Amino acid sequence: MSVAMSNPNFNKIALVTGGAIRIGRAISIALAKAGYDLVVAHLSSVGPAIEVQKVVSKLGRRCELVQADLREPTAADTVVESVRQMFGRLDLLVNSAASFEGSSLLELGADEWDSVMALNCRAPHLLVRAAADLLRESHGSVVNIVDLSAFQPWTEFPAHAVSKAGLAHLTRIQARVLAPEVRVNAIAPGALLRPDEWSDQRWAAIAEATPLQRSGTPDDVSRAVLFFANAEFVTGEILTVDGGRHLGPGGPPTSE
Repeated sequence: MSVAMSNPNFNKIALVTGGAIRIGRAISIALAKAGYDLVVAHLSSVGPAIEVQKVVSKLGRRCELVQADLREPTAADTVVESVRQMFGRLDLLVNSAASFEGSSLLELGADEWDSVMALNCRAPHLLVRAAADLLRESHGSVVNIVDLSAFQPWTEFPAHAVSKAGLAHLTRIQARVLAPEVRVNAIAPGALLRPDEWSDQRWAAIAEATPLQRSGTPDDVSRAVLFFANAEFVTGEILTVDGGRHLGPGGPPTSE
């Protein structure tokens, strides 16, 4: 039995990629409130990452920052090695870093396609591969963040949608391969934060079409992450957190 497993007072450690902004920020802060020390990986969000570090520090927890471009094949090893050097253990890996850029399918070139796939789908694989020994030692878990595009043909975001569909299936494969020591699950958020380029009207229309008739918040995803972190008999699951939006319209079409 490892030192970490035998000592109940040992602080749990979480690595959150994309943990400085938007949903990742909420996850980082929620984990700190739940008693985790953190490593937050980010690329260009230096200022927001420092702000998260300050918030976590005020909560009495430790937060270390690692700057890395996860599209680079070697970045995952660098990030996980930083976790190893800083804490010597890892209990939870949250793969939240992702790009969300629209494009036309028939104008989508190889470079743009590869960039999206590298960050949204390949990086979570490489991070889990690099962290597998640490996660096995702690009997930890992984939470991948997908979204509804994993199940729906979002024609305005073709590369993104395919990457998230890949990550959803990768979640199931990871769960099989890493069992029984490590659990792997995913969360598919719905409308939580309005994209910068979307109008208020478009955002409101999505909320109104959702069965719960409202948008959610990043805290809804944070609570789901904490559920998976503590659900010791759950693996290979994808939890949709979208107010029922995935259900589609209710009832048959109205007739003229």
